[in-house]
Amino acid sequence: MNLTLKIWRQKDAKSKGSMVNYPISGIEDDMSFLEMMDVLNEELINKGEEPVVFDHDCREGICGSCSLQINGQPHGPDRLITACQLHMRSFKDGDTIFIEPFRAKAFPVIKDLMIDRSAFDRIQQAGGYISVNTSGNTVDANAIPIEKENADDSFAAATCIGCGACVAACKNASAMLFTSAKVSQFALLPQGQVEATDRVMAMVNQMDEEGFGNCTNTGACEIECPKGISLENIARMNREYLAASLKG
Repeated sequence: MNLTLKIWRQKDAKSKGSMVNYPISGIEDDMSFLEMMDVLNEELINKGEEPVVFDHDCREGICGSCSLQINGQPHGPDRLITACQLHMRSFKDGDTIFIEPFRAKAFPVIKDLMIDRSAFDRIQQAGGYISVNTSGNTVDANAIPIEKENADDSFAAATCIGCGACVAACKNASAMLFTSAKVSQFALLPQGQVEATDRVMAMVNQMDEEGFGNCTNTGACEIECPKGISLENIARMNREYLAASLKG
């Protein structure tokens, strides 16, 4: 395929960025999107030009690093995949592809397509953990009865990879889906009850401090989430937050 790439180039967080055109040829259908970016960068390096900076790690849809806005959609046109799982057969010969970083006040651009998502880390650090007795009188986790439905829902919430697609998809740049998933994975389990009240208060407060917007209730976050995290988690977090607020 022959393609035209319109890529956001930005020297650093303080510099003004712009879209730059890059024609590229010889792209095969079975290439992943990131492999296509590798081909482009190799060409740029051979020309003595600076390659396009973008995040990537596992390239298996697990790490959540490859957060790209492709033709206005987080991770591109397909559903339930990350950018590294998007293949070039999703595009046609002669297409123009717009590639940008996720846009959110809480996700400042570091350079080009790379963004700073440490706001997510700080939300997790505020309460995304459980207390475990390591005194020698530990209890085997498998010995604690848990209803299967709760276990399944907790596991589903825990599949969140923190990529930020929910924030990028939301017109208010809300992190409600991410935060609620991290709250839910513990709120549904007996091991997570020790910090339950403090957890939801701390994580929601940290989310607000980071500058994320309010939930729009449009559901765009669930649609664009590569792991299909359910909106039910937001409802659960709201209930947890209300209960914690009433406890004082």
